[in-house]
Amino acid sequence: MRRYILARFVQALVSMVALSLIVFFLARLTGDPRDVLLGDDYSQEQWDKMGELWSLDEPIYVQYAIFLRNAATGNFGESIFWKEPAVEMLARRIPATVQLTLTAMSLSVIIAIPMGILSAVKRDTWIDYAGKTIAMLGQSVPAFWLGIILIWVFAVSWSLLPTSGRDGPLHYVLPSVTLGWFTVAGIMRITRSAMLDVLDSEYIKLARVKGVPENVVIWNHALRNAAIPVVTFLGLILGNFLTGFVVVETIFSWPGVGLLAIRGIQSNDFAIIQTVVMFGGLLFITINFLVDIFYGYLDPRIRYE
Repeated sequence: MRRYILARFVQALVSMVALSLIVFFLARLTGDPRDVLLGDDYSQEQWDKMGELWSLDEPIYVQYAIFLRNAATGNFGESIFWKEPAVEMLARRIPATVQLTLTAMSLSVIIAIPMGILSAVKRDTWIDYAGKTIAMLGQSVPAFWLGIILIWVFAVSWSLLPTSGRDGPLHYVLPSVTLGWFTVAGIMRITRSAMLDVLDSEYIKLARVKGVPENVVIWNHALRNAAIPVVTFLGLILGNFLTGFVVVETIFSWPGVGLLAIRGIQSNDFAIIQTVVMFGGLLFITINFLVDIFYGYLDPRIRYE
């Protein structure tokens, strides 16, 4: 198991280095970043000051080394528009995104996994057809459209729920449902498909022949072996949620990472964009690393590959 974890850790480190290279060189594809940061109207003093601040007059390999050093200490510069450290701005937005993510993910898992299991166990019955219909609708409806419809129905027409901010529990309802709707559909479809494959396997048939209770067969034997693709999907979705689901946060003016990214792009704020991209990439790499380790505990065969 130690060898397996070490191999995955090395892969994660290589991915992080690759990410730093991509972020660093993408910022310089169009030339000197000062052209973007300062715009058209600037003085020579501003140009020199920005060069000194970002070490832009140094050789490219020196700039990259400085970038790595600053990234390791969490220093991604100061926001040009808000005149604050970009990392501090991101840190203030993370709790809002985490809270919305946990609410949406909890809602999705509680609904989707039992639905997927039930749909697989009751294959080709009305329950299965109902589940597949819900999954199809969930993956067909765009998040922006669903969010607008929910606002129109529950906020404008019925005046039951707020449409923006996060001042209380009711503010979580509409964005959580909008964010979790697609996830419910995806988790349900993957759970159903994985459960069908496992339920047709020989060891499940043998357990039933031996008289093992059906609940034990489904929840203890089948679900554990069907969990690997579900865990993979949950890891990817969790990374997507935590980096800020831009559409949902914009629609509901949710003060999270996604809304910060949009405002950074709109204001051409290099430091904000760079910080959000690095945060998102590192988060995805970390989550994938943890998912790989979890695989080893779900299926002992994987740790010896």
